[in-house]
Amino acid sequence: MTRKVLLFVPFFYFVFGLSFSSAQTGANEKFQTFFFYLENDVFSGTDRHYTNALRLTWLSSDLTEYDEDTRLPRWGLPLLRKLPLINRPGFQRNVGLSLGQNMYTPEDISRKDLIKDDRPYAGWTYFSLTFHVKNITQMDVFEVTLGMVGPSSLAKQTQRTVHRWIDSKEPKGWEHQLRNEPGLNIGWQRNWRLMNIGKGDGFGFDFIPHLGGVVGNVYTYVNLGGEIRFGYNIPLDFGTSFIRLGSGIEAPVTESDPRLRRRHNFGAHLFMDVDGRAVARDIFLDGNTWKESHRVDRKRFVADMAAGLSILYKHVKLTYAHVYRTKEFDGQDKAQSFGSVTLAITF
Repeated sequence: MTRKVLLFVPFFYFVFGLSFSSAQTGANEKFQTFFFYLENDVFSGTDRHYTNALRLTWLSSDLTEYDEDTRLPRWGLPLLRKLPLINRPGFQRNVGLSLGQNMYTPEDISRKDLIKDDRPYAGWTYFSLTFHVKNITQMDVFEVTLGMVGPSSLAKQTQRTVHRWIDSKEPKGWEHQLRNEPGLNIGWQRNWRLMNIGKGDGFGFDFIPHLGGVVGNVYTYVNLGGEIRFGYNIPLDFGTSFIRLGSGIEAPVTESDPRLRRRHNFGAHLFMDVDGRAVARDIFLDGNTWKESHRVDRKRFVADMAAGLSILYKHVKLTYAHVYRTKEFDGQDKAQSFGSVTLAITF
């Protein structure tokens, strides 16, 4: 239990510390956003492969230039100055922090033996530091993620506890999970808001393509995709994010966003999202980097296709998406689908 508590200490220290500091700043920088992300295949009636993920994200109010803001640690400023595109004039800036856990299992969790032709048991618990650079039509997301794969991720304990709560069958093969390995990922993604009809007032639609990539010992890939939205009072943000690079894009960009208006602050829209990835490294399929572990033959190209509904009311945005993911490894019996729930609260 002590280890679990320690995982949350840096997260809440950072969130509440920056929240207190931002309350003392003036100007047009008063809105912060908190996000709750949940992805689970129970929405598809299964309990296998990418079976559960949870992520909490906090995104700051708008910042001045990163190297002028006293809320950021002084030791990190030389690195921030060197990041490409991060200090362009005329753009808003935000800093975010996330805490998350992903969980992966083979299809038959009732077996105690090693299932060689199915994906390994694996857990991934991590912290992410995120920087947003944005205006009304474009956003760059820079993200650095540190965490642990293996028993130290506590995924085994999490799944067994939840299964006892919901009276589901006990997963018995966690003894074969990937071994402990620290993980580091560095990623970037750019999003554009194009064909913006309506601009958050009345019925309209928009198109939000994205391009990005991640390098690290946990994931290495490049991705390309986009989202189409149609509905009433579409928010002035950058669409729907899932538990992958680019979280926090649901935060309002301007005070013209329907969530921040005094009147007409209800909205609803439908969306469709596609993301394709060329994958060079996925530790949850390739196995541990420096140690012998269970592994399967990873497919080089994977795609996610999602459709869903978002509802706005006052400062809240609630989103549900159903996601279809193509097969990720050779021998995988079926493609996977899962549900994704996002709650974004701006305050």
